[in-house]
Amino acid sequence: MRFYLAPMEGVTGYVFRRAYHTYFGGMDRYFTPFFANKKLSGKEIRDILPEHNEGMEVIPQILTNRPEDFLTIAREVAKYGYQEVNLNLGCPSGTVVAKRRGAGLLAELEELERFLDHVFSSSPLRISVKTRIGKEDPEEWERLLEIYERYPLSELIIHPRVQKDFYQNSPNWAVFWHAMENSVHSLCYNGDIQDGDSYRKFLEGWKENNSRGMEGKIMIGRGILRNPGLIEVLEPGRGKGQCSKEGLKKFCDELLYGYREVMKEDKNTLFKMKEIWGYLGDGFVNSEKYQKKIKKSQRIVEYEASVNELFAECEWKP
Repeated sequence: MRFYLAPMEGVTGYVFRRAYHTYFGGMDRYFTPFFANKKLSGKEIRDILPEHNEGMEVIPQILTNRPEDFLTIAREVAKYGYQEVNLNLGCPSGTVVAKRRGAGLLAELEELERFLDHVFSSSPLRISVKTRIGKEDPEEWERLLEIYERYPLSELIIHPRVQKDFYQNSPNWAVFWHAMENSVHSLCYNGDIQDGDSYRKFLEGWKENNSRGMEGKIMIGRGILRNPGLIEVLEPGRGKGQCSKEGLKKFCDELLYGYREVMKEDKNTLFKMKEIWGYLGDGFVNSEKYQKKIKKSQRIVEYEASVNELFAECEWKP
């Protein structure tokens, strides 16, 4: 099985990717948080600089419904040596969908087809697509898949929920199995693989429905944030070791150092670290009071003291 790190806005930038790759690894591909403006900002350029992504295969992701903007970004990305970009047709955010971008474009089929016609005829790079299975109803998927089948996608990454589900309800595996039987594309699954049980159940379905002998690929996001050692749990020996407290502490220290170096101000660094702890914290037993201290910390020294207390006093059981 090949594993991909999902793009998560504000979280999985190059500081996170580098620290994760150093201490845990096991990922075959890393996807950047999406670029939504045709002119890349300095921050976005830093995220894709080759020297910030050494040893990793990184795929920049683009979120737009304007083919001209997509192509402008693709050409800019190509200057840094990238061979492929990913089109985001899966973001369920209300503000994104209201602008008919991300999963919002899935309800505008004629506009979607015009967009794909334009970008596939002119893009300097290969294009993969990350998609949901519709906006309102899973029955939208059959028509969407028919559209995708007409284009030379390098890969089709499917999150089998509709936009209105956001991250609630269970992924519709039946829809994904349907795609495995009916798509000519190389497919990747995305959605709720967060522990060994969910992975084993998925593997059973994959093997049962893989009549074409397709290579297995899974994209994981929130599961990695909750347990950075998850790949080692899913396939022992694949990563750089189980997610021990010692390894996790080094990872957290590396993140703190990386964010301080980039952001300079304590306030912005702490915002990033608190966001990470919003996922990590639940893996520690009886850690509520320490998590509250982390959340309330206003200075780096307060944050470090609270984190050290948590590691010293709480058992790690993700």
